[in-house]
Amino acid sequence: MNTLALSLISAILMGLGATLTFDLWGLLLKQAFKITPSNICLVGRWLRYMPAGTFRHSNIGATPPKSAECAVGWIAHYLIGITFASVFVAVAGPDWLQHPTLMPAIGFGVVTVLAPFFILQPSFGLGFAASKTSNPTQARLRSLMNHTAFGVGLYLFAVLANGLLWAWA
Repeated sequence: MNTLALSLISAILMGLGATLTFDLWGLLLKQAFKITPSNICLVGRWLRYMPAGTFRHSNIGATPPKSAECAVGWIAHYLIGITFASVFVAVAGPDWLQHPTLMPAIGFGVVTVLAPFFILQPSFGLGFAASKTSNPTQARLRSLMNHTAFGVGLYLFAVLANGLLWAWA
């Protein structure tokens, strides 16, 4: 199998795995500390309103639900994870995939927090970097922890992909 195919398959595995790590981290925080995880269904609601031309909400939680918003949200959540992983693989390159290291993956995971800060939270009516929430610092830290977990997942699943794919190439 050629390097491009291996990189693409690795990116898909890493994106799925890193997003799963993000979600498992959220469940851990919920069980251990009663911290509410991200509501992925709201991503689906946001996306489901886009065909009608609504891209920003004053309060997405108060916006009427749309059919299949949870399914749309979860599918989008994992596709976004795959997209982020693909960007990381393109930047890190096949050498990193063959010898993954933790810090570049965590660093990239931390950078991905810019997406909710600049896109999702303002579009949901929560303000830039959750500035309109009741506790912006807590919301920012939670986003940062979630995206750091995503970075850890990138590394862990790169190690897995390396063992499954690159070792056989």
